[in-house]
Amino acid sequence: MSTQIHSRGEPTAPAAPAQSRLPWWALALPTLAFLVLLALVAQPGEAHAAVASPGLAGLLDRFGAFLGGLVG
Repeated sequence: MSTQIHSRGEPTAPAAPAQSRLPWWALALPTLAFLVLLALVAQPGEAHAAVASPGLAGLLDRFGAFLGGLVG
């Protein structure tokens, strides 16, 4: 362990190591997303499109058009 010396020749205490703590969801959510995508890739024949009601389909179409207008 090395000590640093001030300009006046007095030794200083070594700096404490920086600690960073992640919240629980910072690891859980990416892990969950990875596992869901891995399951979809591993068994693509099991993934089926959901049957949506006409009202929901229209809402999703409008939302997609809105997002397309924002991006493009």
